[in-house]
Amino acid sequence: MKITLYYAPIACSLVPFVSLNEAQADFEVSPINIRGKEQMSPDYLKLNPKHKVPLLIVDGEPLTENVAIQYWISKTYPDANLLPSGTWQEAQGLSLLSWFASGFHPHISRCNAPSGFCDVPGTEDNVRNLAKKTLMSSFQIADDMLTGQDFFFDHFTTADAYFFWCFRRTGMFDVDLSGFKNCQAHFERLSERPSVQKVLAFEKETLAKFKARS
Repeated sequence: MKITLYYAPIACSLVPFVSLNEAQADFEVSPINIRGKEQMSPDYLKLNPKHKVPLLIVDGEPLTENVAIQYWISKTYPDANLLPSGTWQEAQGLSLLSWFASGFHPHISRCNAPSGFCDVPGTEDNVRNLAKKTLMSSFQIADDMLTGQDFFFDHFTTADAYFFWCFRRTGMFDVDLSGFKNCQAHFERLSERPSVQKVLAFEKETLAKFKARS
């Protein structure tokens, strides 16, 4: 089986990268320079007309959307325990992934590119502030869920990887997350995992290569 992950630094493609590392999968990484608009190139659009990452190619077949990709990885590598066991708990894991994808991710995108959601001149700050307000409410819920726990379940799952990205990316937009002590501890805990450190090292190298080419 040949697996290729199309990945962009900083972006949410970090999540399947971590999961594949956790699963000790044999895969290749194909970096995409989003700032250089490589996701809009004809070659990439043939693979993924949605022009975004992550994209997983398995034996020539494409799979998009983080939740679906995480589900596939967890089922393909069951020994990695990337979702909780049992139908109900597995559904709870998918529920968390869906929440991060729909309840956090769109608001992070609004912080990053507010004009993509409202192009009326002078509204950028309003779009960002509304997004930050929603994110703060969601982080409080997550903080409560993490009370007394190292992870969202009784062991690391791909939900932890997705939340790590949400917390990290939000912190890049001048948002004070220091009040969410459980979320901060979770972030620091995951930062020490070899699977995450491997991705962050690759990210640093990739950003340097992109900069050198520009």
